[in-house]
Amino acid sequence: MIHVMRIVMQPARRSEKDVNQHYQDTIVDPVVFDEHADLLDATTIDRLKQLFPDGHAQMWGVVPGKNDANLSRIKKMHPGDWVFFSGDKRIYFGGTIALKWRNKELATRLWGTDPAGSTWEYMYALSGTRGFDIPIEEIRTLLSWNPKRNIMGISVLHEGESDALQTLLTLDASAAALEPVDTAQEEAAVAAFDGELERTAQRAQRGEQSALKRRLLQGGTGQCALCGRALPGTFLIAAHIKKRAMCSDEEKRDLANIAMLACTFGCDAVYEHGYVCVGTDGAIQASSLAAEIPEVEAYIQQKLAGRTVTWWTPSREPYYQWHRIHTFKDVPPV
Repeated sequence: MIHVMRIVMQPARRSEKDVNQHYQDTIVDPVVFDEHADLLDATTIDRLKQLFPDGHAQMWGVVPGKNDANLSRIKKMHPGDWVFFSGDKRIYFGGTIALKWRNKELATRLWGTDPAGSTWEYMYALSGTRGFDIPIEEIRTLLSWNPKRNIMGISVLHEGESDALQTLLTLDASAAALEPVDTAQEEAAVAAFDGELERTAQRAQRGEQSALKRRLLQGGTGQCALCGRALPGTFLIAAHIKKRAMCSDEEKRDLANIAMLACTFGCDAVYEHGYVCVGTDGAIQASSLAAEIPEVEAYIQQKLAGRTVTWWTPSREPYYQWHRIHTFKDVPPV
């Protein structure tokens, strides 16, 4: 079965000396597997090396809690879920749970113990990590939380909240040790299906979309705002600078500033998924995380590196700023 991504909220205040030290020791400086092979069982180290061929990974852990209070929450965490680190009223770091396991001895070696003598033995390795700078007030508003609610302990958000955060921050799946698919079971389910093959779908139409593209595309051709290529309108999209799902009605109606033309040959995708952003001077900035996908990095280097977006104006800057904060794949904070 397909894994449904859930969001895990991991409190970790870096203003606390011990937490910041742990962050430096196993996030800023990833854990090298071979240095701890004496404490890692063969199955775990093999799976880690399959997921991380370079031989190291960022790691974190969770204490069992008083009277094992955290166990029910830990059981809800699965490879493929996203973890957000929060502290000091902000979300500042996140990534995909690549692998989860329990190892008290290794946790003690890496992080020691807390004042109660417990250690962070329910461990997980992270892939596809990136930095954030999102005020907790914005999360409260998005998820309709109590205005005073804080993330006090590790928690797994329900599906609706997870979907909302995934949409806000454009979370892409990364490497994870997902459960193998039972092919025979999947084929049997398909063979047994006797429902309707076609359904009538009703969905909200983007009422301003045609007017937006007409405004941007004057005539049969136009210029991609990012790569600068002149192309037929068929290959250009009226791409929202700020994600449309997060725009207010007033912003959606700001036809002069909310969107730009982006080509379907790659620019729309790399911008939408945060591998590039537009800086305060209009210069295109590339995410260092693009190097993890050679084809994406090659496209950026060949078509976008060193370019300045003439589309940028002070009136459009608030939308470009939103994209830099929420969508651009920034490096984790050090």
